[in-house]
Amino acid sequence: MSPTVEQETDDVALAETAPVSEGNGVSNGVSDDAAKEAGVEAVNSQAEAIDARELKAILEAVLFVSPEPVPVARLMSILGTVSKAEVVQALGILTHDLDQDGRGIQLVQVAGGYRLVTKQEYGPWLKRMDRAKAAQKLSRSALESLAIIAYKQPLVRSEIEEIRGVETSSVLRTLCERKLVRIVGRKDVPGRPIMYGTTKFFLEHFGLQDLSQLPPLREFKELGESEQALLPIEEESLAGC
Repeated sequence: MSPTVEQETDDVALAETAPVSEGNGVSNGVSDDAAKEAGVEAVNSQAEAIDARELKAILEAVLFVSPEPVPVARLMSILGTVSKAEVVQALGILTHDLDQDGRGIQLVQVAGGYRLVTKQEYGPWLKRMDRAKAAQKLSRSALESLAIIAYKQPLVRSEIEEIRGVETSSVLRTLCERKLVRIVGRKDVPGRPIMYGTTKFFLEHFGLQDLSQLPPLREFKELGESEQALLPIEEESLAGC
């Protein structure tokens, strides 16, 4: 056989044994579809790696460090691969576990999210931490004004004063400083006076999921000092209040 024929024979043999890498979607014997399926399976296996016990622990850790209530949607975005049903179920288990005797904290729904808080029966012990600090509580006039705003919002200062029968500018300023009240707009009347409403912190402070959970107005106005938690005093007033 001539050298030319031998070379052609070798080329044919190489062509028959070499893997096809272009034009037919196959690389090294593995199709693109198979590769995609393998990627999906890898993601699913990662999701399955978070079992119920670990999920509960992750949620507890996230809620422990959060300074404010965390909605379910936010928890889902943090976890990434866990469904809403799984998050809600884990929160229910965590709630049950913390409700047992011997636990000092509990999980509550407040202001549209979930939050870890101390149990009420251990309040007297916690107050000892702040005994040296002067207790800053709402005055009777501030609490009355806050109740009016909470139940009748939005409303303007003149409407609050008409109900209370006294001037309320300083009280409104205090409520704004303590982030219990905020400006929600202007009333469409001559002069366009400022309208006030309650804040998300108001819901957090009084342990409410939303305004529909407000107690009867009389009970709210009759809250004593023992029912009022310490309120933060900000160095600067909120803009516009």
